[in-house]
Amino acid sequence: MKNFKAKRLLSLISLIMCLCVFAGVLSACQPDAPDVYNTTAPYTTAVNAEASVPDSTEEVLPVNPIDFEELQGINKDLYAWLKIPNTVIDYPVAQSCNDDDNYYLHHDYRGNYDFAGTIYSQRHNTKYFVERVTVLYGHNMLDGSMFAGLHQFSDPEFFEENDTIYVYIPGHILTYKVFAAYDYDDRHIMNSFEFYKDDVYEQYLKDCLNPHSANAMVREGVELDLSSKILTLSTCHDYNSSLRFLVQGVLVDDQRTK
Repeated sequence: MKNFKAKRLLSLISLIMCLCVFAGVLSACQPDAPDVYNTTAPYTTAVNAEASVPDSTEEVLPVNPIDFEELQGINKDLYAWLKIPNTVIDYPVAQSCNDDDNYYLHHDYRGNYDFAGTIYSQRHNTKYFVERVTVLYGHNMLDGSMFAGLHQFSDPEFFEENDTIYVYIPGHILTYKVFAAYDYDDRHIMNSFEFYKDDVYEQYLKDCLNPHSANAMVREGVELDLSSKILTLSTCHDYNSSLRFLVQGVLVDDQRTK
């Protein structure tokens, strides 16, 4: 009986040893178990690395320097910003939503009465500068503010060295090349020409490049055609109330912004 029990015990021990050896061999054939605290790390790193590589086909847009959300929070009539380097002209542009097209002739950018007014357009133009001709108006103030700075373009040296106008609107920076500055009569430009007619516009462009003005400044080499978009800045003459002084630029760049 004792021999039988001893044999059973030895058999049991042998079986256990075989199972342990088998388990060891099996574990040696399996890969190491993943670290449950790091299971997503390799995937996350790969995704982030891929996301960090910019798409070469994606357009990188510059930030618009004007915060139009803030600007229109001040006054919903403010829709653009005008800047002319080397002048004091760095102002918001308004267009009245009420019946008075010349409201901003004597109201500031907040809508309060102010003789100096605001740079503005009339409803002959949209707020997108897409028409063939856009006209902006401003006072020729004695203190040099508003559109008084336009008269700097009557100086040949200044005209030669300065040829850029910037207009900022939501989503765009528009760049105009100044091509002419001259005295003009006091007619209402937008009411006086049917710019939608090609022959009328073509003749108007020729006249802009050859103004009937003794002190006209015209930039050489500028060519205008039916696709040209003209920005006209209009202010009072220094000495003659029946005349206006115009500075004109042609759109040369439309840069999209964030």
